[in-house]
Amino acid sequence: MNRTRGGAFLVCVVGLVAAVEPATAQVTAQVASETVTEGLIRGLNSNLLYVAIPIAVFVEGILIYTVWKYRNADEPQPTRENRRLEITWTVVTAIILLWVGVASYQVMGNPYVTPQPGEPVPGDREPVAVQVYAQQFNWEFRYPGENVTTTGTMVIPTDRPVRLNITSRDVLHAFHVPGLGLKKDAFPQQSNYIVTKANETGTHQLYCAEYCGSGHSQMLATVEVRTQEGYRAWLDEQSS
Repeated sequence: MNRTRGGAFLVCVVGLVAAVEPATAQVTAQVASETVTEGLIRGLNSNLLYVAIPIAVFVEGILIYTVWKYRNADEPQPTRENRRLEITWTVVTAIILLWVGVASYQVMGNPYVTPQPGEPVPGDREPVAVQVYAQQFNWEFRYPGENVTTTGTMVIPTDRPVRLNITSRDVLHAFHVPGLGLKKDAFPQQSNYIVTKANETGTHQLYCAEYCGSGHSQMLATVEVRTQEGYRAWLDEQSS
């Protein structure tokens, strides 16, 4: 009997560890962020997970221990009031929630995560401005001041801020580049903004993440991140 109970307890522990493992993998996978925006959000998620995982293990451990200890209690006694314990867990919970709020505010208030119209972009370099137009079922990109307009391909440089002004010409769409950690709704007659800075060169897929009609699944585009020299050469090629 004891061996059976021990096996059941071991299964519970293994199940708990298996449930936590995907969250840990999310923290450790893809350490190098493709953009500043992605790095900020991933860092916040990691910090919250580092707090959430021990809390989850602690609570589940108490639950499993309680079930195990009182499994044969035929006449359970009612729990008595313990003000010291109640005050302790209230204060600890308040401290944790306060820390979560401060950590989240610091990230969500960053211009690279929640940019505001007219807000200065961090850094000493003028940002690359791109006007993004969504329409059924393609993406158009205009570079003000460069006399360049493309369809289906957006090119941005590394190590330089980029400001995207996103809008829609017809229905609701959503600008989503998972590889760069970027996502923003595109509304008709309204502008939304993304401010970011790419760290690595590469090619990424842009999706429409809001159902917009029969061609929604084909509403794709390519986002190329090039070196600053490569970006300048691309602009010259497009405008020639």
